[in-house]
Amino acid sequence: MREGFVTWLTGPSGAGKTVLARALEKKLKEMGYKVEVLDGDEIRKELYPELGFDRKAREMHNRIVIHMAKLLSRNGIIVIVSLISPYRKVREYARKEIGRFVEVYVYAPLEVRIRRDPKGLYAKAVKGEIKGLTGYDGVYEEPESPEVRIESHKMSVEEETELILERMRELGYL
Repeated sequence: MREGFVTWLTGPSGAGKTVLARALEKKLKEMGYKVEVLDGDEIRKELYPELGFDRKAREMHNRIVIHMAKLLSRNGIIVIVSLISPYRKVREYARKEIGRFVEVYVYAPLEVRIRRDPKGLYAKAVKGEIKGLTGYDGVYEEPESPEVRIESHKMSVEEETELILERMRELGYL
């Protein structure tokens, strides 16, 4: 059985995590790997839709995803996590818990994220309807040394995917 590992896509809403996660999943499956995507929004919606967005709730949500990713990866699955995960401390905990870990910072400038606005959150934040939006007026602690930094406003999804696959190969995970 092949060893699993976790690719952790982090970045504010609208940076391009979900699109990249699905493209990476498709490519890895074409290469013959077992892959699961753990999308933070989907997990929240299915398991605990009433959970809030304060720091404590976000950390709990992240720890649940970390545990799920750890279980899958230790059973030979390549896990792609698509999760804002705004706090460095939690991402460091994920790295420590999981071991075989590739942190990918998916970056796009605020004006690009506002233009993309897939969930309509930035429009609400600009109007003052919501406060504390991560990456707008809420905390997002950028990774200090991710294995990969993606600038999604400058690259195609294919280029982003290839950059991550190249790093996975360098790390000996593929």
